[in-house]
Amino acid sequence: MDGQRLHTETHPTHLEPQPQRSPQPQQPSAASTTGTASTTRRSAPATPTTITAIRLTPILVADPPLLNTQGVHQPYTPRLIVEVTTAGGATGLGETYGDTKYLDLARPLADALTGRQVTDLNALPRLAAEVCGDSTAATGADDVTAGGLRGVQTADKLRLSVLSGFEVACLDAWGRLAGLPVHALLGGKVRDRVDYSAYLFYRWAGHPGGRGGPDEGGGPDDWGAALDPPGIVAQARRFRDTYGFRSFKLKGGVFEPAQEIAAVRALAAAFPGHPLRLDPNGAWSVPTSIEVARELQDVLEYLEDPTSTTAHMAEVAARTDLPLATNMCVTTFAEIREAFTRDAVQVVLCDHHYWGGLRNTRELAAVCRAFGVGLSMHSNTHLGISLAAMTHVAATVPGLDHACDTHYPWQREDVLTERLAFTDGALPVSDAPGLGVTLDRDRLAALHERWLADDGTLRDRDDAAAMRAADPEWVVPEVPRW
Repeated sequence: MDGQRLHTETHPTHLEPQPQRSPQPQQPSAASTTGTASTTRRSAPATPTTITAIRLTPILVADPPLLNTQGVHQPYTPRLIVEVTTAGGATGLGETYGDTKYLDLARPLADALTGRQVTDLNALPRLAAEVCGDSTAATGADDVTAGGLRGVQTADKLRLSVLSGFEVACLDAWGRLAGLPVHALLGGKVRDRVDYSAYLFYRWAGHPGGRGGPDEGGGPDDWGAALDPPGIVAQARRFRDTYGFRSFKLKGGVFEPAQEIAAVRALAAAFPGHPLRLDPNGAWSVPTSIEVARELQDVLEYLEDPTSTTAHMAEVAARTDLPLATNMCVTTFAEIREAFTRDAVQVVLCDHHYWGGLRNTRELAAVCRAFGVGLSMHSNTHLGISLAAMTHVAATVPGLDHACDTHYPWQREDVLTERLAFTDGALPVSDAPGLGVTLDRDRLAALHERWLADDGTLRDRDDAAAMRAADPEWVVPEVPRW
């Protein structure tokens, strides 16, 4: 996508060339009935649930310098906001990844959905396969360490990652029309609040050159650096005191295992009895993973993705009693059979974005229950729309025995009129119609303006490129790193 394309979508739904500066987004207008094969469908009498317009708005959101095994978060991360408007006057919201490869798939899907029903969700996967095709950015089914550290990037998974934003928007619109919360459309909630975990990172005080700071509209960040065990403990204490989190996850794979073991030990000493997790994103060898598991088996709730591939995870699982969790080896339904039959993982960290939406997440939960595998939720950089969706589906899943991950406290910006607020480390489950959140169009416009102004450097996540701003010789380390 070039640097001149705009967010606004009516019909046909696509990103048109526009001047560099765009006006504030306006409410979508009704779609015209054009097309050939779809003309009959779209010219049929509209019902309140008929989709009349879809708007796609790519944005750049300020992101702090959080370190991982591949590099560091960029000053801004791309997200895509999806709005689905119906003939009944409801507009539903969805959010997903905003990298170019996802935007390229979102445009044809938005076109194809116009004129359909927000309730016709079972048709979404087949429709996406028909109109989106296979992304040229797709990788092989064995590459679980692809950029973004969220598992394989197959063509089907990329489509599902886009489809999920549309599904959530359709559910939100449907709920608003019906006067029902999204969790009711999923069968009803089994809990009134959803527990979340503090997500701890090794991090710098700021991005090189001050990128993403207050001078660029990113807002202040007073967290400071955290590069050693005392820094991690101080970060955890602030999360506890500010948000009430009672479990803590540390993103590892940044320093040698001994230093990260020391950090976990320091957390255990500072917060006795609190659940702890460590996630090196597959950076370790099988022997190193086994050694760390033995060192920390008395303090960790689970060890997440210590090594890459299901085969390696199975080797580690066979030699430790510490549960292993994953958001890299099991991220598609095709990966379940091998992982579960080999007992390679004991906890799956689901993510509705790349599993294909909230309903697929519930299907995954049922499979996990059948195999006796635990379930929690993975997180990537996200805003309030995604967090609201996570909370609704989490409220409907029995046996969610682990607090869910979330990056939300790290994001200083949002596109909602009111940020979601944690109390005692949890979010209440909204009973308002739809997701229960309201879009702030001024904030959306400002973040889209930032996307428009970017020369393309930041429109695709690249943690290694961000690291090279500090270390020009940096390359993504080979796996295993240790």
